[in-house]
Amino acid sequence: MKYVSTRDTSKTFEFKEVFVKGLADDGGLFIPKSLIKFSEDEIKDFKKLNYSDLAKKVIYPFIGNFMSESDLSKIIDKSYSAFRKDNVVELIQIGDRSVLELFHGPTLAFKDIAMQLLGNFYEYYLSNDKQKINIVVATSGDTGAAAIDAIKGKKNLNIFVLHPDNRVSPIQRKLMTTGKFENVFNIAIKGNFDDCQNLVKSMFSDKNFSNQINMSGVNSINWARIIAQSVYYFYSYFLVKHENQPTNFSVPTGNFGDVYAGYLAKKLGLPINKLIVATNQNDILHRAISKGSYQAEKVSETISPSMDIQIASNFERLIFDLNNEDDVKTSQDMKNIKEVGNYLLDNEKLNKINENFLSVRMSEKETLEIISSVYNQYNFVLDPHTAIGYGAFDKHNLIGNNIVLGTAHPSKFPDAIFRAIKANADLPSELMFILDENENYDVIENDVEKVKQHIKDKLL
Repeated sequence: MKYVSTRDTSKTFEFKEVFVKGLADDGGLFIPKSLIKFSEDEIKDFKKLNYSDLAKKVIYPFIGNFMSESDLSKIIDKSYSAFRKDNVVELIQIGDRSVLELFHGPTLAFKDIAMQLLGNFYEYYLSNDKQKINIVVATSGDTGAAAIDAIKGKKNLNIFVLHPDNRVSPIQRKLMTTGKFENVFNIAIKGNFDDCQNLVKSMFSDKNFSNQINMSGVNSINWARIIAQSVYYFYSYFLVKHENQPTNFSVPTGNFGDVYAGYLAKKLGLPINKLIVATNQNDILHRAISKGSYQAEKVSETISPSMDIQIASNFERLIFDLNNEDDVKTSQDMKNIKEVGNYLLDNEKLNKINENFLSVRMSEKETLEIISSVYNQYNFVLDPHTAIGYGAFDKHNLIGNNIVLGTAHPSKFPDAIFRAIKANADLPSELMFILDENENYDVIENDVEKVKQHIKDKLL
């Protein structure tokens, strides 16, 4: 499989380049030049497989000559051995819908599912190529911890994680900052997540700097994460009773990566009906999908911090689709978004979006009410992000099998949970130790030159 950039389809890339680079040199996102599509019979055969074997079937066509099928099989088995569930995820029926728990990995978030795989991909790559790689990643709370756990202690790899100072929950921060590995560096930026993300993008765009430190990225734009996340859409599809009913997914999302993985699964042949983009009050995606206005506003701090985002990086891949894979038009649209801060979708594009996507915005009050209601009715605690996904089905009356992606363990958001149900959601016992550990991170101004200098100083 060959890949192109959303901003220049004239050059093609191998999976190895796509994985290591993360972001194309022209600032675009990598996308397959053409997609495979599984047949109905192939998809029926997938139903017989456990999670790891299904992942091997879905992922292998995307990685080309990066590794053999046998090596991929070993890496997937290794990656998912760290999860608390034998089949990585668990589907729980709560009322008239199901919650797909994706947080049974080492850092209690869905991002572990892709990140454990990426960490082992890097290790495999570096075993054949003796260079050193420095990963720089922005996090709104969960990505950083998942990336650190996947990279910690690995040879020839360093990881620098930028998080917004005082804008992630204490548990989220401690999962990142209490480790004692020499190749892990935490940076708290005086700003919000979009500031962190813009700093990382600026560093990637500075070719002198990014080449000097051999920089790589594992944010949600990395195509390897998208394909890894598409697997659980297939797996959960087979867990529900279909009875010839359509299957819909509600996805709490800020960066459009997790829901785009569902869109990819649909393109690969999985018969998904609708994907609900579930947002908090930082609702740029909801405004784009429901009203056609993709316009950044001021970021609000909420009880669902992983969604406190106003620039959804992966949305560029959808824009590329809406532009009928026109790279010149996509490049111009992205330039306008950066310079003017707005992108308007006409009715034709909105209709095209609504063939696959619906959207919902939830206020803080609504989110707390959903957590409380589900707890009182079913004695089940939802984290704030999953609660937004759960409540989304109340705003769209979709008939069929309705699946909510459960993106994080509720213990990561103790303040919100206590406000909602006047009780605590405890950390799993094997992670309780982090509460008493010392933290290690540096606080730096929202200044790209200061951040670059800090990284270079740590590498000396």
